[in-house]
Amino acid sequence: MRALVIEDDAALREQVVRFLAEDGFAVDAAADGNQGAYMAEEYPTDIAVIDLGLPGVPGIDIIRRARASGRKYPVLILTARDGWQSKVEGLEAGADDYLVKPFHREEFLARVRALLRRSGGWASAQLVSGPYVVDLGAKTVAADGKPVELTSYEFRVLEHLLTRAGKVVSKTELTEHLYPENEERDSNVIEVFIRRLRAKLDPNGQYNPITTLRGAGYRWDLPRS
Repeated sequence: MRALVIEDDAALREQVVRFLAEDGFAVDAAADGNQGAYMAEEYPTDIAVIDLGLPGVPGIDIIRRARASGRKYPVLILTARDGWQSKVEGLEAGADDYLVKPFHREEFLARVRALLRRSGGWASAQLVSGPYVVDLGAKTVAADGKPVELTSYEFRVLEHLLTRAGKVVSKTELTEHLYPENEERDSNVIEVFIRRLRAKLDPNGQYNPITTLRGAGYRWDLPRS
């Protein structure tokens, strides 16, 4: 998953970026509203964390512009304002949730995970599909009740496919959502991750959870439970 953080307070921005990176996200960050508005509209993003009180373009306007341009990823507002008016304004602008500063790491990550689950149509932190149980919080995977050991990048690929179950995900999309903007990318590595996932999740070829669509990408094909 790839997150965008727009926060002008350097210490808080670094803290939020660290929280997300430690939880397995690729993270892009902006220090002001002007840069943030561009990134919110142009960068491939799974979730955005946006401060309301930004220099340049205000956070409310960033959200409105992103929604107007067709961006549908969930948005979590960070605000020092505890009044109900600013929260309502943010939600009406297109945000999905808000968190008042200061906040605890656990609550922040729980809200982020909940927004991502809901955006993918999942109600629980445990994603169950066929014989597989994937816990997004604990970062664990089980197949037929037995644990499956994945690397962090293998887990990211699985999470991206599973939260978009039934939809075709291109190799380019997977690459963009695995790595932050300033990190070197190699789309050929995706084929390696897919091959490893198949070998670990379905060593006997019994379930065939991941389908390759030549020239289009990959699709998680097992039903949700």
